[in-house]
Amino acid sequence: MAEISIPGVSNKYKTNDYIEALMKKERIPLTREQETLDRYKEQQSAWRGVNQKMTELRESTKALYSYDNPFNNKIASSTNENAVTADAGREAAFGQVKIDVIKPASTDRFLSAELEKNATVPQGTYTFQVADKTVSFNWKGGKITDFVNSLNRRGNNVIKASLVGVSGNKQSLLIESLKTGEESNLILRDAALSYALQNGILEKTKAEVIEFGTDKAELFNPPEESFLPDVEQEGLPEMTAEAVEVSQGKIMLPPRTGFSISVPENLAENESERLEFTFATEETEDITPELNERRTIRPELQSAGTASYEEIIIQNNPSETALPPVPPEPLIPVTDAADFYVHSSDGTEKKIDTAGIVVDAVTGEKRVSLALKDYPAIDSIVVRNRNTGTTVTLSQFSAYDEKKNLGYQPVHALSRAGDAQIKYEGITINRPTNTIDDVVPHITLNIHNPTEKTETIEVTADKEAAKDALINFVGNYNQVIAEMNILSSNKPEIISELDYLSTEEQEEANKRLGMFQGDYSLTQNKAQMQSIVAANYNWSENAPITMLSQIGISTRASGNNLGYSASQLRGYLEIDERKLDSVLDSNLEDIKNIFGYDNDGDMIMDSGIGVALDKQLGSWVQIGGIIANKNRGITQKISASETNIRRLESQLDRKEAELRSKYGQMEGTLNSLQGQANTINNFVNGGRQQ
Repeated sequence: MAEISIPGVSNKYKTNDYIEALMKKERIPLTREQETLDRYKEQQSAWRGVNQKMTELRESTKALYSYDNPFNNKIASSTNENAVTADAGREAAFGQVKIDVIKPASTDRFLSAELEKNATVPQGTYTFQVADKTVSFNWKGGKITDFVNSLNRRGNNVIKASLVGVSGNKQSLLIESLKTGEESNLILRDAALSYALQNGILEKTKAEVIEFGTDKAELFNPPEESFLPDVEQEGLPEMTAEAVEVSQGKIMLPPRTGFSISVPENLAENESERLEFTFATEETEDITPELNERRTIRPELQSAGTASYEEIIIQNNPSETALPPVPPEPLIPVTDAADFYVHSSDGTEKKIDTAGIVVDAVTGEKRVSLALKDYPAIDSIVVRNRNTGTTVTLSQFSAYDEKKNLGYQPVHALSRAGDAQIKYEGITINRPTNTIDDVVPHITLNIHNPTEKTETIEVTADKEAAKDALINFVGNYNQVIAEMNILSSNKPEIISELDYLSTEEQEEANKRLGMFQGDYSLTQNKAQMQSIVAANYNWSENAPITMLSQIGISTRASGNNLGYSASQLRGYLEIDERKLDSVLDSNLEDIKNIFGYDNDGDMIMDSGIGVALDKQLGSWVQIGGIIANKNRGITQKISASETNIRRLESQLDRKEAELRSKYGQMEGTLNSLQGQANTINNFVNGGRQQ
């Protein structure tokens, strides 16, 4: 079968090769324009690199003469850094400070009794207070490990907990405050207090707690109420203290009893005084059935009788005793009505809200805690058990100063909250933290451990910081000089001399080599920078140091006496470290002055190497500066080049389409002629065979 040729699709006549050869010639302007665009982008990238290096140099230059210059930095060393260290401010005076550390500030750290590895913590509201910070959360109950994690998530730099392994299957809970000082006692409240008392973390401090309610003689009948609550029904017994019992530190109130107990005088005068008691309820036989039965029983009155004389009988008049009416409604049992009140000296009462108090899962008790500052006129506590089938059991009442006398003490205290105590200039000083910044002017003392003897803090100049800043300045200066050398010259040895460059950095530098060879602004800037760092700055009439070379920084600081090397002629600075160390030891203030000083007394640095170099670099890197203007011009060229590329690409697309159309028509014609030739050949060959 003859080969099928489709014009514009098949390449029978090599038309694609012809078109590609013609288009290659047509693409030459586009290729040149793309190369031009790439060159512009490389130039723009090179200027950005120069800008970055000059900016870094400018920042390191400013650091040498600004307010925060390293020449004013001070360091403080201690003869016993295990006990006390110090941080010196820039205004600290040179010299020595004598310090005795009597004790560092400490925190409360309480350890529990031994607990099982699988111990649990009951549900409740766990509240921890340190100074004026409180951490409180509701715990649903669960493993002690989960409780520790939950507490630590909420610790907020106030409190933390951890588990200490005691033996293979025993552990102890460690709870510690994160704030030091005598006023930062760790206080446990609500379920946290109950748990601590039950697990050997805390115990009551008997001698420091005022207790009352231990003798029935202290209990009196509750005062009459000005109004009757809804739970009061006519016919219920009056509440008195007669049936109340006191035994073994517990006060038991049977149904329908109550009492009033006086609060010791002067307690409310102390703002930090707190009163506490616990109570629990227990169901007992309800008294309402018996009361209802008594109310409905009617007495039977006997007949009045008669009197007779012979046959005369006289009937006595019946008794006129008035019996109470039968009550229309029976008494209803009363539940959940054990009420507690604060009675004030003016005769008023305020009910204590106990609805939100969580029941201790172990003891079944609720703990009532009152801040007496909230009840300035308190004179007694009134308890009324209105219930008809519930016995209320109260603990004795306790009062304590929650700041000075918490009413509880740790069983196993690893440390107690206390102030740091030091001696300075023979004066004993107490502070709540181990960071003390208000004793020695501009010096912060850090207290760690007690000292056995007087230790010394010595304040000296921070020469290492000054030296590091100078080395950083020289390094950044040389990088700027190197970049300007690379861009303004096409000598390969410029790059090979920079032995600190990696292989990749050398390859990139070779791409930039001589890129701005005709741009004299770079060579002019280099000359001006060299002039600045080599100049003489007489900051005073008798200034001992006025030049960088005097402190061991110059283009020939290495001490080569055989003439200048090629690299030295390129303007790089060198450091004679031995000479620099010597001058830093003796002339630190003079070094600072050659980088910047106030020449006219207006409190503004206006002369010096740093000031001059900062201005010179600023003209290049600031907004609207030399580099910004150069990049702006390149950006415009990039935009024009991209427009030209789009235009040329469009022209090439049209040209290629035109060529493919023409060559397609040519292929069609050739195919047609070929077909006709084949037909003629077939006809001729057929005639011959006949």
